[in-house]
Amino acid sequence: MRKLDDKTLVVASHNAGKIREIRDLIGPLGFEAKSAADLNFVEPEETGTTFEENATIKALASARASGLPALSDDSGLAIEALDGAPGVYTANWAEREDGSRDFAMAMEKVEKALKEKGAMTPESRTARFVSVLCLAWPDGHVELFRGEVEGQVVWPPRGTSGFGYDPVFQPKGYDTTFGEMTAEEKHGWKPGDASALSHRARAFKLFAETCLGA
Repeated sequence: MRKLDDKTLVVASHNAGKIREIRDLIGPLGFEAKSAADLNFVEPEETGTTFEENATIKALASARASGLPALSDDSGLAIEALDGAPGVYTANWAEREDGSRDFAMAMEKVEKALKEKGAMTPESRTARFVSVLCLAWPDGHVELFRGEVEGQVVWPPRGTSGFGYDPVFQPKGYDTTFGEMTAEEKHGWKPGDASALSHRARAFKLFAETCLGA
């Protein structure tokens, strides 16, 4: 495993919610984080069929364009009753014809698909959020970290915090959705903590322990 010595890195994303969450997680570690959006980098086409492949595509593109280490996240919601969908296509389910993303529409698509499957009880609506972080260097070296959190899809959506599908995902053991949690509650992790709640925080914990010694 390669350690990260630089204190400046690029968050390889154009997703404002994702950039905010990664900055929230990396800020306490003393890093300055620029984003691919801030630097006006072109978004690479995500042609992978796994979270790992797409995370690597994004991180390498930003690392090579900036000459700095880059950290990307590829994440999604995998629902058992839908055979793992939307999975790596989680963001695609939110795309409109004009190229914009509408996650309220995406959540409605999920609910419609579950109803068509007859999945109306909590036991039949189990799901997991997956996050894969990729840390890439300009020379092409990459490190990958995967985090998952189990839960269920609820309806109607609850809460206005977070982003994406957060209002319909209730993590196992909790009565609230990610959309009803503060950032601190959702992540449940900071340097030195033994636990983490969200999929992104769990992946980030592995990243911090492996590459930062945090």
